[in-house]
Amino acid sequence: MALRDTSLPEPSGPLPPTAAPLDPADRERLLSGAHHDPHALLGAHPVPGGIAFRALRPFARAVSVVADGQRNRLTSDGDGLFSAVLPLDEIPSYTLLVTYEDGENEVHDPYRFLPALDDLDLHLIREGRHEQLWQALGAEPMTHQSVTGTRFTVWAPNAQGVRVAGDFTCWDGTAFPMRSLGSSGVWELFLPGIGEGARYKFEITSRYGGRFLKADPMARRTEVPPDTASVVTASAYEWGDAEWLRRRGDVPVHVAPFSVYEVHLPSWRPGLTYRQLAEQLPAYVADLGFTHVELMPVAEHPFGGSWGYQVTSYYAPTARLGTPDDFKYLVDALHRAGIGVIMDWVPAHFPKDDWALARFDGDPLYEPGDERRAEHPDWGTYEFDYGRTEVRNFLVANAVYWCEEFHIDGLRVDAVASMLYLDYSRDSGQWTPNVYGGREDLNAVAFLREMNATVYRRAPGVVMIAEESTAWDGVTRPTDSGGLGFGLKWNMGWMHDSLGYIQHEPVHRKHHHNEMTFSMVYAYSENYVLPISHDEVVHGKQALVSKMPGDWWQQRANHRAYLGFMWAHPGKQLLFMGQEFAQGAEWSEAHGPDWWLLDPAYGAEADHRGVRDLVRDLNTIYRATPALWQRDTEPAGFQWVVGDATEDNVFAFLRYDAEGAPLLSVSNFSPVVRHDYRLGVPDSVPAWQETLNTDSSDYGGSDVTNPDPVKTEGQSIRITLPPLATVWWTPYIV
Repeated sequence: MALRDTSLPEPSGPLPPTAAPLDPADRERLLSGAHHDPHALLGAHPVPGGIAFRALRPFARAVSVVADGQRNRLTSDGDGLFSAVLPLDEIPSYTLLVTYEDGENEVHDPYRFLPALDDLDLHLIREGRHEQLWQALGAEPMTHQSVTGTRFTVWAPNAQGVRVAGDFTCWDGTAFPMRSLGSSGVWELFLPGIGEGARYKFEITSRYGGRFLKADPMARRTEVPPDTASVVTASAYEWGDAEWLRRRGDVPVHVAPFSVYEVHLPSWRPGLTYRQLAEQLPAYVADLGFTHVELMPVAEHPFGGSWGYQVTSYYAPTARLGTPDDFKYLVDALHRAGIGVIMDWVPAHFPKDDWALARFDGDPLYEPGDERRAEHPDWGTYEFDYGRTEVRNFLVANAVYWCEEFHIDGLRVDAVASMLYLDYSRDSGQWTPNVYGGREDLNAVAFLREMNATVYRRAPGVVMIAEESTAWDGVTRPTDSGGLGFGLKWNMGWMHDSLGYIQHEPVHRKHHHNEMTFSMVYAYSENYVLPISHDEVVHGKQALVSKMPGDWWQQRANHRAYLGFMWAHPGKQLLFMGQEFAQGAEWSEAHGPDWWLLDPAYGAEADHRGVRDLVRDLNTIYRATPALWQRDTEPAGFQWVVGDATEDNVFAFLRYDAEGAPLLSVSNFSPVVRHDYRLGVPDSVPAWQETLNTDSSDYGGSDVTNPDPVKTEGQSIRITLPPLATVWWTPYIV
């Protein structure tokens, strides 16, 4: 927009003739927001006798056309329509001078521009193969036909009409109807003068005549909740992580160290922005030795209590903590600290908020039309229609978007089991079998395969992780071998069984011994992550240390021994924030971890700081010991030493690296010291030394240790087992 050029002469003499009246039906559809081609009615068009100009400017007192230094006033046709026929041979380069009660604005006419979306984009959208969909749909600041502005595009195939409304229209969409781009279902309008920071929505008229405002499904920025408008944005961020990206794929994740710290960003340090988090989180995570952080969902969500798992804007980082470029700054800072970034991603369902994706154009669009299939029975949300090409494209491109635009190193896909099964949480009669009579959702399977294959092809070095709680075969098998194509899978069975075991009093653990050994029966069926996630420390499940039996000392000892067992067990590991220092209270998104427990004034050295020191040492030794990660997916990398010591509550096993170098892990989950305990070991190792002991006084333990190397006698060693502790042994090098 521009102020009026006062050097232009005021129009004088009689007004030029008005353009031919609009067909009454066209006029009604245009004014009601139900016209598919407003550009055919508005703008400039050759007619007998010259060029007809027509503008739609509600609330304007007058509108003039400015061309070749001349100002020609249009005649009011009522309802905000202005028109005239000027005696011109061709359509000139022109602007509109619009007069309101409070002044005049000189603007470019949006209806003189050709579509700002090309045929290839439309073809790829129709085919469901636009892998960079965010560059075609949404709000894109740009220069079009030498004029700066923003191109607005939206997919709404069932709508009668779509208009742009925003803070620049007082949220009235009348002035800016969009045009339909044919069978693609896409609507488009280039608005000159609209740029970054403008807030907007799409005003949709359904085929039933209803009219409503919807946030942009492709918005890359939003208002801060509870406000719900989309925001025009363009990135100006300059990345500094080129070296990280270059080498992140050098070693496949399943044969690399992978130790994950799970974080809920809004509550890790409540009140911090993305940029403030970038000053604290990378240093904290690096100090503790984790290789990656996993961020609970970052995409915008209206209800903070959903922790991000009910997403309304899949392409926008939550505005609660800053702008999209601020989030890039955080990711960049983590990369520069040597830390990978995994992000939780939620393609299984979306909330029913009436301003978001639900019944987007008045009909089921992103959700299935069959109500039985559309409703997610557990969460009161809608499921996605994975059989619709455009919806599948929306999700596949979204996975690519986070990896390409935000340099995310991997996605942990939430609730995969609920996607895979047609009868998930449904009773008989509430679901329909697939074409083969089975319960598998074949469309969801096809989507997951396409998504994984596309992301791995476009973003080398990333890892796709499935939260999948059933025995579905081939979750981490490549797609070309019939698998789903994930890189890793959360081992929910190990989590459930091991937590069940550790919560029993030691005297009863002998009756549950197999709960700690059963995981090795299927350990190599998939590439696993061992998760102690946020889900295990909320809603009455208690924090990890509070699950443990006994007094406070025994609880902490059990906690430390369990972590030592977990870090040594085949598979990668994930630990939720607060559990690294044995927080006793359940996590709350309102206040986050109880950091005060680490205050020296609380006497935290032995209690909570000791546990945090253990986690640091676990990670340090883990990363430096290939036996603990290099052969996670190979049976030859593991060997039971003692798997049947039921009465003793003892578990001992060997881990081997690719060169055959061993690490011996021994866990004693009883509260008694076991002296002179014999264990079989390879006779190729002449002596062993304690490398880590969770009972060390440094961690708050009773300091029952084996301070000197222990010689191998034949094919065994005799050691002292501390109470409620895990001890790691490695070959003693003279």
